[in-house]
Amino acid sequence: MGQQETVATSLADTVREGIGAALAQVDADLARRYPGDPGTRQPVHTVYVPGDAFAADTLRSWGDQALAALDAHAPDAGALAAVLGIPDALAADVHDRVRAKLVREPIEDLRIDFEDGYGPRPDAEEDAAAARAAALVAAANENGTAAPYMGIRMKCMEAAVRDRGIRTLDIFLTGLMEAGGLPGGLVLTLPKVTYAEQVTAMVRLLEAFEKAHGLESGRIGFEIQIETTQSILGADGRATVARMIEAAEGRATSLHYGTFDYSASCGVSAAHQSLDHPVADHAKAVMQVAAAGTGVRLSDGSTNVLPVGTTDRVHEAWRLHYGLVSRSLARAYYQGWDMHPAHLPTRYAAVYAFYRGGLEQAAARLAAYVAKAGGDVMDEPATAKALSGYLLRGLDCGAVDIAEVARLTGLTRADLNALAGRPTATDA
Repeated sequence: MGQQETVATSLADTVREGIGAALAQVDADLARRYPGDPGTRQPVHTVYVPGDAFAADTLRSWGDQALAALDAHAPDAGALAAVLGIPDALAADVHDRVRAKLVREPIEDLRIDFEDGYGPRPDAEEDAAAARAAALVAAANENGTAAPYMGIRMKCMEAAVRDRGIRTLDIFLTGLMEAGGLPGGLVLTLPKVTYAEQVTAMVRLLEAFEKAHGLESGRIGFEIQIETTQSILGADGRATVARMIEAAEGRATSLHYGTFDYSASCGVSAAHQSLDHPVADHAKAVMQVAAAGTGVRLSDGSTNVLPVGTTDRVHEAWRLHYGLVSRSLARAYYQGWDMHPAHLPTRYAAVYAFYRGGLEQAAARLAAYVAKAGGDVMDEPATAKALSGYLLRGLDCGAVDIAEVARLTGLTRADLNALAGRPTATDA
């Protein structure tokens, strides 16, 4: 007892060592290219506000308008459930949580737009707007009114607007530095990328800024917007988006699908441009495979059907938005764009129904996996990782609470982080 049993082998240690040496570069490449989940919160949406419209009260104004729309067109749980088809068992909890969210944190990610939503302006006007945006973002972070994530969308790297985009970015980042430094939730968006070299140019630009201000190399990341056919399939027939992730040199934080630019570039007529069009599904599937394991997250686009006007029209727009958000969630696109304050009630309703509707099943499966208790579903480590990620995303957005997750699973947030493969583990 206690002694290792001797077993027969045929291969010399040098064989194993030789294989290890031969694959050392592959091991290093896998670790570099596929680091896994970054372990941070992913917002459920991004709200775009034109640079000239952004104000100190934008977040609260959007929340108040969203609450007014909810109270006017679905004042109670039964009304909201009837409009959206939310199961009766979830209706009250979803409605109450949506309302609380709109009071507490109506916007999770705000992008101040200096691209399509802002358009061409005189240089002096855009200079002033970029400086003003920096001052407002810095003040919001100082006084505690900022969204968890905030930043700008600059103009793209195409020749006609490149210099303007670079200058706006420089003004914005410089303004933040002068106001005390870059906030933790800073997010930058590079739109209309067609070539990987444009991503490389963004990297060089941020490197130069970091060096100028003595910042740690790699401090500033950015999102890549996928809005052109060239960003999905290059002239050589290869998936360009994968090359863009590589060209970002670890700075790419997410890929955002641009519904209308991409649809138009594929020749889709305006009436049929939508998140659920086949060209959208193809592009997003390519994005999904390219980003898998890299730590680069995904965001779906938006609907341009606004919930405004009569109650019947608002309900029609809400049903469309709720259905599209729910569809994206089921397809592992956990973030999307919202274009109007009245989109917020259905964004959160869809998100909360998604996480609350699957809470008990996911918790039971994860608890059984941890306890090795078996059951009618035999889950593997990869599925346990997905189950933990599901619960963590629900916690992050306020759909579920740590107390109920602990009650159903017996696990802490640190346990969930470990099972999900998140490198940071903060117990809640």
